[in-house]
Amino acid sequence: MKGPSDSKVPRLTLARRLRVMASSGMATLALALVALSLWAMWEFSRPGPAARQGHDTTVILRHGAGLQEIASDLEDHGVVRSASVFMAAAQLTGAARGLKAGEYDFASLTSLRRVLWMIQHGQVVRHRVTVPEGATSEQAIGILMAANVLSGSAPVPAEGSILPDTYDVQRGSDRAAVLQRMIAARDQLLAELWPHRRADLPFKTPEEAVVLASIVEKETALASERPRIAAVFVNRLRKGVRLESDPTIIYGLTRGQPLGRGILESELQAATPYNTYRIAGLPPTPICNPGRASIAAVLDPPQSNELYFVANGTGGHAFASTLEEHDRNVQRWRRIERGRAASASSTQGSHSVASAGPAPLRGELHGAR
Repeated sequence: MKGPSDSKVPRLTLARRLRVMASSGMATLALALVALSLWAMWEFSRPGPAARQGHDTTVILRHGAGLQEIASDLEDHGVVRSASVFMAAAQLTGAARGLKAGEYDFASLTSLRRVLWMIQHGQVVRHRVTVPEGATSEQAIGILMAANVLSGSAPVPAEGSILPDTYDVQRGSDRAAVLQRMIAARDQLLAELWPHRRADLPFKTPEEAVVLASIVEKETALASERPRIAAVFVNRLRKGVRLESDPTIIYGLTRGQPLGRGILESELQAATPYNTYRIAGLPPTPICNPGRASIAAVLDPPQSNELYFVANGTGGHAFASTLEEHDRNVQRWRRIERGRAASASSTQGSHSVASAGPAPLRGELHGAR
């Protein structure tokens, strides 16, 4: 016959066993969670898949794509090993709410952590569109239309209204929006420079400054010459002397497209609103889109007495303060022209044929005279 204490022994043993089992289960679960955390950290940070071709992989994530579509695109392109793991990582880190569309360039072996960070912070591929100094507005729009990473269309803006520069763009950017950035950049530059202009300039508005800067831009390809050429034109305007700039003739004839030859006598005398051999003062609009240096040059030209310049045969110009000095510079340039013509004729041989029509009057003579 069992005593009273004997009936408690199995119950105590069972309870102890249950506690031991519970403790063991919790320990196992804890170990599993630790192992899972370690695996997740390793998976998150270890090198990703190697690029299938080359050293990187380009992926375009469309606007409006959700997390699942983004994850699938990345897996399909071999950027991540598992779309499910990417989705889980995005949700656990909170990045899922801020993933950004665009064109991404992932280097081979990029980790999941880095891929997620790049998309969360919009580290998209930046393309560049360059409008060179001196381009006309029509030429600038041609450059935008030829940039196949852009979309949409853009109207030809007013001449001189954009700032030539190199602009970063994203694939799919609207051309009209990029054009507005160029216009805003020019307006901002004028707003910065105009208040600090020289006090005695012979023009009254920022728009007139851009007109003169466009002529300076087309007169020389040497940045070092722009202030000096600006000073010549400022001096001529102040004295009421015509600018007599060849590029203004060309713009009146072709709207800035190269002639491909020298200017003819008939063209020199042609009555156009842009022919500064015939009109006094500035032409009605700019003849191109001048760059920063040319705009800055006309707003703060150096002090000088120079009124003339002509090509010097080395890519620059010879400057003069008097007509007599300028005539000597012109004669020197004419000798250089004749020497070049004779050299070209001798290399062509006896079978060369003279071109029909009137000969160019000015050849490579540029600048005021």
